[in-house]
Amino acid sequence: MMMMTMNQTTVTNFIILGFSAFTDVRLPYFFFFLFVYLVTLMGNGAVIYIVQSDSALHSPMYFFLCNLSILETVYSSVTLPNILKNLLSEDKKIPFLGCAVQMFFFLFLGTTECLLLAVMAFDRFTAICRPLFYNVAMSTQRCRQLSAFAWSSGVLLSLGQTSFIFTLPFCGPNVIDHFFCDIPPVLKLACSETYLNEIAIFSVCVAILLTPFLLIVGSYTQIISTLLKMTSVEKRGKAYSTCVSHLTSVTLFYGTASFMYLRPRSLYSLQTDRFLALFYSVVTPMLNPLIYSLRNQEVKDSIRKILKEMPVFSKIK
Repeated sequence: MMMMTMNQTTVTNFIILGFSAFTDVRLPYFFFFLFVYLVTLMGNGAVIYIVQSDSALHSPMYFFLCNLSILETVYSSVTLPNILKNLLSEDKKIPFLGCAVQMFFFLFLGTTECLLLAVMAFDRFTAICRPLFYNVAMSTQRCRQLSAFAWSSGVLLSLGQTSFIFTLPFCGPNVIDHFFCDIPPVLKLACSETYLNEIAIFSVCVAILLTPFLLIVGSYTQIISTLLKMTSVEKRGKAYSTCVSHLTSVTLFYGTASFMYLRPRSLYSLQTDRFLALFYSVVTPMLNPLIYSLRNQEVKDSIRKILKEMPVFSKIK
């Protein structure tokens, strides 16, 4: 739909192509993404329930893990319901404002995840390298402050980026060759020169991705150095298991997001962007609960404890 204003055609709706080219396999794709979405909701919901239910997990590390699971639940809900709707419906339209809102939440949650992963690295650094100061450095109040900082910074930075993009003129075409309203495909539809906008957005993305990443690298440099000096094999193994889960999440998230937003424009590829976007917005939120439960002995012990307390399992000797 277009609206005529002062002899200029203004876009009021976008059309998200998504999987339009794959008409023969849209139904299998629908059930696949529905499965992924349900697993994501159940997996992250289970992590939240386990952390809240077991007092043994009421520590800073699991407080931030709970934050991450809440984030991943909402993150997947930003894109997957719309993908599922487009797979079944011929109407692929999304209102201009709806597209802006979707991009805002996508950027907001992605930015917050960057900061949360950095905070979790700081938590591991303090626990392993500064254990005597851990209770003071990671007090309940401090944890809440760090969490609030991550979420509020995500809102402010993403609001600025989204406003910067959607104040550009969009006068047609209005077809987004992607699965959702992401920065690169939407920016391509602007009617004005976007070179300065791209530089500004690239600079913000560098700051958002690179600053937390450097903090993570610095933290783990110190952590590895401390682990190598440990004489207790048991303590080293416990510290190693908590770090591996976090490092796996960092690698999955930063590896795809950095290549997506920080590579030169000459390396831009629509197919590559589609794959990467699906991976870090759909697959990663599903994998994180598995990563933290399978690699973490405390979480596995809590799962066994909760299962044993359930009537259906308590009768099993």
